[in-house]
Amino acid sequence: MTSETVEYLVVAPHPDDAELGMGGTIIKLLRAGRRVAVLDLTSGEPTPFGTPARRRRETAAATKVLGLTRRLNLGLPNRTLEATIEARVRLAEAYRVLRPRVIFIPYWRDAHPDHLAASLLAVQARFHAKLTKTRMKGEPHHARRVLYYYCTHLRTHADVSFVVDISGEFDTKMRGMECYRSQFFLGRGPLAGETLRYVGDVNRYWGRMIGRRYGEPFAVQETLGLAALDSVV
Repeated sequence: MTSETVEYLVVAPHPDDAELGMGGTIIKLLRAGRRVAVLDLTSGEPTPFGTPARRRRETAAATKVLGLTRRLNLGLPNRTLEATIEARVRLAEAYRVLRPRVIFIPYWRDAHPDHLAASLLAVQARFHAKLTKTRMKGEPHHARRVLYYYCTHLRTHADVSFVVDISGEFDTKMRGMECYRSQFFLGRGPLAGETLRYVGDVNRYWGRMIGRRYGEPFAVQETLGLAALDSVV
């Protein structure tokens, strides 16, 4: 892992979760010249129609579509991801090296055990990363803000704090998601591409909520302050 720092770090349980939940926002930040990285916690494999090699190729293709130049993988176990002390230390060390100002974390309610573990692990590692008198790599660091994005398997209305307008980024987001053929198309018969249609419907709904074509919702647990109202749509 290089020592180059980032402003925004997206923690994803599996490759494709960052694209699903906030691909448009990632693109928007990159186009604005922000330093953004995605840290996938696991390889995402095994899956019914994927292989480790295929998933790596798909992830590389999606990363290119989004315009990301920094994407890392922590190598934690897929399907049995847990918020252990060992995993917390490894993620905290990544925070200490990358030193993000903002960390994007999966929403804290989900039906997928890996997503629940990732959300808990990511927020615990934020606190752990600031510890002193430790053998962890890097200097103490505490990200200023945690924002929660939605890549949830739970069909419920979310506790949305704000919505980002991704009308100009939506088509590119969809192209990024389309790279994951093994996850959304292969072996699915008439349901091939259904996940993309669902995500499109969700983004369209949240866009309507803010008077735009497409939007991505986010939540916070800590009070979010505004320095000005100029950017509120």
